[in-house]
Amino acid sequence: MSSAIAESNAPSYLVADEAVVEDGATVGLAYKGWRNPARIGAACVIRRGTVIFADVTVGDRSQTGMGVIIREHTHVGADCVVGTATIIEGRTEIGDQVVIQSGAFIPTMTEIGSRVFIGPRAVMTNDPYPLRRRSEYVAAGPMLASDVTIGANATLLPGVRVGEGAMVAAGAVVTRDVPAWSLAVGVPARVRELPDRLREPNQVRRRRG
Repeated sequence: MSSAIAESNAPSYLVADEAVVEDGATVGLAYKGWRNPARIGAACVIRRGTVIFADVTVGDRSQTGMGVIIREHTHVGADCVVGTATIIEGRTEIGDQVVIQSGAFIPTMTEIGSRVFIGPRAVMTNDPYPLRRRSEYVAAGPMLASDVTIGANATLLPGVRVGEGAMVAAGAVVTRDVPAWSLAVGVPARVRELPDRLREPNQVRRRRG
């Protein structure tokens, strides 16, 4: 294992047995005010170019693609896949068996349940008026319940809630809450009934290597 670590009097990362951190990965990047080391679970794979800050936990058997960034105070559950060039900003909660494909952006204060699929280049936001009305600004990312599927290039606006088992179509722009077990399609997204053949929990196949 070879990783770049910021200088500190205390270790800024802890790596469990059988975890692999490739050359060129940065694990436990220290920042002003950090408190706890990054914790990488057993049998994880952290690929080159990934940067994981201190105060991050990554559950057992999870893996990253190349060039992933995971900011401070984020929890990633077990058996998760974080695709190449994905950015996960700080203070984000991610459940178990979540698949995030390449190039996704997940902002501060986002909550993601278990068995969620997030397609490539999906974008989530947490600020309704960027650089304006600063006196009213409170970061509020989307909240995705378990078994949600988000299609490629979908955009989710701040604070929207996507209910359990719901699906968001590729390219949709979600401006309002999506009820459980429904389908959001279009720009802006409109909610439709989810076809009966899709009314089942997501089934995540563990990927290694």
